[in-house]
Amino acid sequence: MTATDSTGLRPRLARKRAGRRGDLVFRWVAQLSGILILVLIVAIAAFLLDRAVPAFRHAGLRFFTERGWSPDADHPRFGIEALAFGTVVSSICALVLAVPVALGSALFLTEVAPPRIGRWTGYLVDLLAAVPSVVYGLWGIYYLVPRLNPVERWLDQRIGFVALFHSRSATYGRSLFAASVVLAIMILPIIAAIAREVFRQVPSEAREAALALGATRWETIRISVLPYSRGGIVGAMMLGLGRALGETIAVALVLASVFKVDLHIFEPGGNTIAANIATKFGEAGASGREALIASGLVLFAITLVVNVVARGVVYRTGLAAEGRP
Repeated sequence: MTATDSTGLRPRLARKRAGRRGDLVFRWVAQLSGILILVLIVAIAAFLLDRAVPAFRHAGLRFFTERGWSPDADHPRFGIEALAFGTVVSSICALVLAVPVALGSALFLTEVAPPRIGRWTGYLVDLLAAVPSVVYGLWGIYYLVPRLNPVERWLDQRIGFVALFHSRSATYGRSLFAASVVLAIMILPIIAAIAREVFRQVPSEAREAALALGATRWETIRISVLPYSRGGIVGAMMLGLGRALGETIAVALVLASVFKVDLHIFEPGGNTIAANIATKFGEAGASGREALIASGLVLFAITLVVNVVARGVVYRTGLAAEGRP
């Protein structure tokens, strides 16, 4: 080996060693970050469980079937049946309202609109996520709720034979439906932003192949874009659902705090776990705080289950797309 060869070899070896050290550092940082997230989740769950045990001991199984909320009374009675019902119903209704609009806007901005218009319009849609929750709540109670009354009345008159769209007292206002509309607007930018990125990841060859076979624009979207993006769409929907389940201030302002389990979502009343915690925690006594933390533990479990199920669906969808069982 000549002197020239050895001189050129040393810098290459040094760069290789530096690259290995960089990979090692990155590996350790990534592992520590993952472990830290798991530790935080376990720590939160342990804290909630420790503080919630007295409430579970006092209420027993009635905690899951009781509809009232008076943990600081002389004869305490409290439970999350009505709260869990309001949380799940309002979140699902919000998802039903938001998903078609979010996916439609994402498809328009990525598949139909010119690139410059699609990019700037996407920024405007994303700005909805920057609006504080309290602003949505104030807008909902003072502007949206009065203007939803004619819509609710019209739906009641046309399809009131369905319990979901019927008001037995012909009264409308601060209802689960109004809260669902506010939640739908709040989760729309999250779903739309993720869906746009997923649609942009579809290989251009798939679109070109469909067009070359004579497919229309809609047929190209249906046979090339949507099947490839199914897993990402499910993930976007579940993230939006998680945001809706945990929303607090906006729901607390829009809903009339009435503990009830009723599928007539146009009638005033209803409550959610997160909104109940926000409105009751400041004035609660020791027993009341324990009960509220217990309800928070249930909400934590619900959101965790939703995310695990979503991850499983995304994984199975990915396997199906790859043709594996």
